[in-house]
Amino acid sequence: MNLTLLTIILGSFTGLTPLAVDMYLPAMPALGRAFGASASAVQLTLSTFFLGLGIGQLIYGPLSDRFGRKLPLYIGGVLFVGASIGCTLVTSIEAMVALRFVQALGSAAGLVVPRAMVRDLFQPQHAARVYSMLMLVMGVAPILAPLVGGYLLIWFGWPAIFWVLAGAGAVISVAAGWMLPETRVPGGTGTLGFGHVLRSYAAVLRDRRFLGFTLSGGLPMAGMFAYIAGSPFVFIELFGVPEEAYGWLFGSNAFGFIGASQINRRLLRTHPAEKILRAGSLMTAAASLVLLATALTGFGGLPGIAVPLFFAIAPLGIIMPNATAAAMAGHGERAGTAAAVLGVIQFAAGGIASAAVSALQNGTALPMCTVIVAAMLGGIAARTVLVR
Repeated sequence: MNLTLLTIILGSFTGLTPLAVDMYLPAMPALGRAFGASASAVQLTLSTFFLGLGIGQLIYGPLSDRFGRKLPLYIGGVLFVGASIGCTLVTSIEAMVALRFVQALGSAAGLVVPRAMVRDLFQPQHAARVYSMLMLVMGVAPILAPLVGGYLLIWFGWPAIFWVLAGAGAVISVAAGWMLPETRVPGGTGTLGFGHVLRSYAAVLRDRRFLGFTLSGGLPMAGMFAYIAGSPFVFIELFGVPEEAYGWLFGSNAFGFIGASQINRRLLRTHPAEKILRAGSLMTAAASLVLLATALTGFGGLPGIAVPLFFAIAPLGIIMPNATAAAMAGHGERAGTAAAVLGVIQFAAGGIASAAVSALQNGTALPMCTVIVAAMLGGIAARTVLVR
């Protein structure tokens, strides 16, 4: 199969998750008004979505190892499209919360199966290049989604957002079913009995190299979650950046992430993935330390925060694909299970980082910057201690 087409389809399926998260964010106040619900009740539609992502990944991993890669994509696509349509028809916030959970169960397939399929098809060095290409496709989603969601809300009302999500899910699912090859022969890893599944997860978690590389990517990703959670307050409230200008700042960091992933793809032609991973980790750690220093001293004002933040976030486009390829390299027979564990660890670390930023909030940029530094240095420490 053509590599570009494979990348577009897998990246688009992976991109359903950021689309489902970011596209409806502008509509959250409108949902509260439509259902007469409190802000905390509306917030549950986001919290339960992340819960569904975690549970869904744990289900799809063993499922894809047992029955092949395409079946979970079919199941995920049907759940995502059905739940998205259901969201347009609900009459209560409670129903919306439940359907967002189901929607997340569907989109979770796009977080597990593409990683496993890349592991099936490519050796680690080449896999890292393909993961970089996936990030180019899926990285566009968080940039465009809030903008598209805002205009859909203004022009057609909040249900239009979920109709568009349903349409996108349907098109991507049909393309996946029609064009993607089956990369895993069904029935290769035993049964789906509870004991067997637990043993598979235990085998993955006992692998020091897997944990080291997973954390070397997952902890820096948690730093990005800390940035997402803390940057609205830091830029808009602390430095007085207009809300419309904040979108440009957010987008510039996303473009940096995408650009770094494509630089990584070129570097992989001549340099080992693990060597590039080490260099990327050192870059983001150094930038995050500068970021913390400017937060502590106030040096440089807004540019003193924005510039090192850019250089702390952008190298994640180098770190993530190489760490993912290295983590998955030793688990060809249980690539789905390994992809599920990797994804759950990443989102769990991200959730903890976001909560830490909120818990440490003191009216300055320090909570966000401190958590970012801890995450970036933690990734280096995990790889140093666990990978041999």
